[in-house]
Amino acid sequence: MRFSINIPNFGDFADPRNVATVAAAAEQAGWDGLFVWDHVLHRQHQERPFGDPWMLLTAAALATSRIRLGTLLTPVPRYRPQQLARQVATLDHLSGGRVTFAAGLGGPIEDEYRSFGDTAEPRLLAERLDEGLELLGRFWSGEPVNHHGRHYEVRDVALLPATVQRPGPPVWIGGFWPRRAPMRRAAQWDGAVPLFEAARHGHAPDAAEVRELVGYVRKHRTARTERPFEFVLGGATPPDAAKAKDVIGPLYDAGATWWDERQVQTGPDLDRLPPVLRRIEAGPPIV
Repeated sequence: MRFSINIPNFGDFADPRNVATVAAAAEQAGWDGLFVWDHVLHRQHQERPFGDPWMLLTAAALATSRIRLGTLLTPVPRYRPQQLARQVATLDHLSGGRVTFAAGLGGPIEDEYRSFGDTAEPRLLAERLDEGLELLGRFWSGEPVNHHGRHYEVRDVALLPATVQRPGPPVWIGGFWPRRAPMRRAAQWDGAVPLFEAARHGHAPDAAEVRELVGYVRKHRTARTERPFEFVLGGATPPDAAKAKDVIGPLYDAGATWWDERQVQTGPDLDRLPPVLRRIEAGPPIV
């Protein structure tokens, strides 16, 4: 099992220097990844400063040499695919091939889309997500792309350089369980990052639900690549190793392959640097 640190892109973490500090501390303490939120607007936190996640991850890449880096998660329908492909490929080169790309619709949908005059219709956003993911994979190849879809059009374009990782960075898909559609989508890629209706951000899910989800995804899995498929779960664990094992152990047994350490979303420490550093320095849980 591998272990990552999860931070928002606002508050103290809107400052790339603080994110670089977090990344370096995580690498030093033996964590395996750092993942940053990708919000342009979240009205629940709108009094806080926000930072661009790709600039934040650039600072993290320059401060580290080993840990995986990425967003959890990027709302693909909010971006133009060519812009997003360039950002991810650039970060993959800068980091020496350490990017993991996590994607979904994002949210809150009203904040992230309708506030800027975009549609907030989930069906249309899901169409843009699927079409955008297809284009990203093709752009990352560095080969010429011609595409005429419902939402995007590309005329004989090759975006160079291609990503360091081939055929591209691992793609993880997020969504709420027990909604089936996002997990069917995840089964076509490299990993699933589920949230659970009964266990919101910062709270560990029930192992029985995890077993059900893992079984569902495996049933719909197709052999797209030789990469191992990742099941990424998250929550807040105590620094005490035995107590942390009590939280994570049943989830590992149920099929989880990554544990993403997250502050409780409604807590006062969500976007503050000192408590996050204390948890990082205590080290990842051991299962």
